[in-house]
Amino acid sequence: MASVRKIAERAGTSVATVSRALNGKPNVSREMRARVLSAAQDLGYARPQPLQASSVIALAYPKDIVHAEYGAFDSAVLSGVLRGLEAHRFDVVLLTILRDKLESETYSEFFGRKGVAGVVLRSFEDLRGVCEEIAAEGFPSIVVGDRFTSSEVSFVCTSSREDSTKAVEHLINLGHRRIGLGVHHVKDTDHVDRRKGYRAALAAHGIPHDPSLEVEIVADMRGGANCIRHLLGLSAPPTAIYFTDPIATLGALHGCREMRVRVPEDLSIIGFDDSDVRHHAFPPFSAVCQDASRLGFDASRWLLRRLAGDAKEPLRLVRPTTFEINQTTSSPPASSSAEK
Repeated sequence: MASVRKIAERAGTSVATVSRALNGKPNVSREMRARVLSAAQDLGYARPQPLQASSVIALAYPKDIVHAEYGAFDSAVLSGVLRGLEAHRFDVVLLTILRDKLESETYSEFFGRKGVAGVVLRSFEDLRGVCEEIAAEGFPSIVVGDRFTSSEVSFVCTSSREDSTKAVEHLINLGHRRIGLGVHHVKDTDHVDRRKGYRAALAAHGIPHDPSLEVEIVADMRGGANCIRHLLGLSAPPTAIYFTDPIATLGALHGCREMRVRVPEDLSIIGFDDSDVRHHAFPPFSAVCQDASRLGFDASRWLLRRLAGDAKEPLRLVRPTTFEINQTTSSPPASSSAEK
C-alpha cells in the first residue's frame, strides 16, 4: 500500500496537506484536494478503516516521556487532565511519539493506530515543529506549558515574566545588588520568560548584568545544590538567588544546609513552584507560582469540547502566575562586601 509520504511526493505537496485532503478537512483548495486524491488513486492507496469512537486521551511527548528534572510540573498537569476528564469517563495514556511512530505514518494515522481520540502535548524547544505538524493535520490536540505563534496550534500556558521581574525587584527593594539566577538549561518559553524577567528587573534599577551570576543548570536537586556551591564560590558572591524551578530550589536549600549557609540571614532565595512544593520546604520558600494542575484541567476540558464539535477555533489561553513571599528572603547581611 502506498504511504501518505509517497502521495505527497506525487502531488507535490506536504504530508500535512495530504492528510487533511484524505480526511476531508478544511483549508485545502479544491484543486489541491483533487490532485491529492488522484495521486492516491494512482498509487493504489487504501485508507485505513476508521476505528470505533475512542474514549482515550493521550498525554503525549514528542520524544522522552518524563525526566526527574521536570519536577512536579508533569505530575501536576496529569492530575489536572484526569480531573478534567473524570466526569466524561475518558481514560488517559502516556505516549512517546518519535519512539513509536512509523516513518510512513502521518501523526493522525499514528494516533489512530494507538486508539487515541485526542492529545495533550508537552513541548520542548527542539521539537516544537512536531506540535505544529500535528495541528496542521487537524488532529484534535492542545499543547500545555508552551505557546506558539502559529494560528493552528491550540495551547494553554502561563506567563511568568512579569512575576519574575517582581520577584527580583523584591530582592532589590530589600537592598540586594548581587543577585544570581539559576535557570534551567532547557530553553522553552517558560524559562526564557523567567530569564527575561530577571534581566528586566536589573535593568530597570540600573544594576549592570553580570553574566557570571547567571548559571544554566539541570533543574534537579543536584543542579540546585551545585549552583549554590558555584555562585557562593565566586570572589564576589551573590547575596540572593532566583531559581526558576521548584526541584532546583529544594536542592539549593539542601545545599545551603550542607554548607551551613543560613537562609535568609546569609543568603536570600526565591524559587519557582508548580504546585505546593514551597510549603513543604524548610524554610518555606518565597516563589513565583503557577498552577500546573489548572493547565492540565483547562487543556483536557477544551479537548473534550473539540471532540464534541463545540470548539471550532483554536484555544490560545495564557494564565497569569503569582508571586508569594514566604520565609527565605530578607535584607542582605550587613558584612557583605558585595553590597558595599
